[in-house]
Amino acid sequence: MSHDSFAALVRSHFPVFERRFGGRPLALLDAPAGSQVPRVVAEAVAGCLLFHNANLEGAFPTSREADALVAGAREAAADFLGAGSPAEISFGANMTTLTFAFARALAQGWGPGDEVVVTDLDHQANVAPWRRAAEDRGVAVRSVPFDPMTLQLDYAALEGMLSPRTRLVAVGAASNAVGTINDVPRVVELARRVGALVFVDAVHYAPHRPVDVRASGCDFLACSAYKFFGPHLGMLWGKREHMESLSPYKVPPCSDVLPERWETGTMNHEAMAGVAAAVNWIASLAPGPASTRREAVVAAMERIGRYEAALFDLLLDGLEAIPGVRVFGPPRGAPRTPTAGFTVRGVHADEVAARLGEEGVCVWSGNFYATGVVEGLALVQQGGLVRAGVAPYCTGDDVRRLVEGVARIASGVRRRVAVAAS
Repeated sequence: MSHDSFAALVRSHFPVFERRFGGRPLALLDAPAGSQVPRVVAEAVAGCLLFHNANLEGAFPTSREADALVAGAREAAADFLGAGSPAEISFGANMTTLTFAFARALAQGWGPGDEVVVTDLDHQANVAPWRRAAEDRGVAVRSVPFDPMTLQLDYAALEGMLSPRTRLVAVGAASNAVGTINDVPRVVELARRVGALVFVDAVHYAPHRPVDVRASGCDFLACSAYKFFGPHLGMLWGKREHMESLSPYKVPPCSDVLPERWETGTMNHEAMAGVAAAVNWIASLAPGPASTRREAVVAAMERIGRYEAALFDLLLDGLEAIPGVRVFGPPRGAPRTPTAGFTVRGVHADEVAARLGEEGVCVWSGNFYATGVVEGLALVQQGGLVRAGVAPYCTGDDVRRLVEGVARIASGVRRRVAVAAS
């Protein structure tokens, strides 16, 4: 199947492309902040609410059906993440909320003299919870810098920060601001030398590459379904030995058996149904037959990755050819998600995003909660970065509209400068 045929197949599942803005579909290059949702996911959410709406473990049909929906969601999430068991999957309001709660529980074993390592490349959801937990326990926090030219972590600096007092290393699988894919197995190997645990934020990585928690070697991993075509719901995976030995904060009657022991209050069952539908939809994109859903998910994500990489090359080529535009990210050929953070000389990032939005080209501007990136690149005063990202429903036309729109903005700046100089 050609790239154009694949894009057409994917787009046919998304009702959003039936709407028009200025006579054209929206160019939805805003996926790093949250993907669009296929029809089957919305139908699964609605179906749960309309036909299976009950709390769990009741002795009546709707409750038993809700039990089955939740169990199915855990199985689907386990297949998506490559987990060994559905019991290793816990759900929560979002990745940030899950991480704050989990950090508080994990930190019960920390004390003065201990250390936690975070990175300057990460989203604050994988920084602030650990800083707050460390503050509560009198623990030191060290932050790994990145190379401002390559936008890659300084692994030598990380190695130098680790010591027998390091309790945890928190690292993102990929940067949501500039797309850098971090070498998680390398981070895990360094952490293991000093006996530290590793917590991975895979929110930005999961929509673009197959996730395999066991192959990565990490101890914990969190992500969010709304980034991979699902509803707003957070997912937390953890090695069973850790998740059973740690003590979560919860009400006494709550189950102390995995995975419910890490879930507080009545859960969002309809969103869980949506997660299962999202994983099944991804699996349906596998290019050939697969013996298990896990195999289908991996094959589909690899297919998505190939399509996105080809389209992203067009985006990078177009942006980098525009005078006055600077794209930040790792060197060509280095591991990267299809996400570009860029600036237009002389134009505030918010203005760039607003002007593109007027043309139906959807991008974001700001720091995207990756404050360490924007501060490290000294871009705060100009509003941070403009960010465009490719999803499997994006097309070459979307990319052309973005590049042409940015070129017009940059050209206008050059004309003003020329007039002023004359």
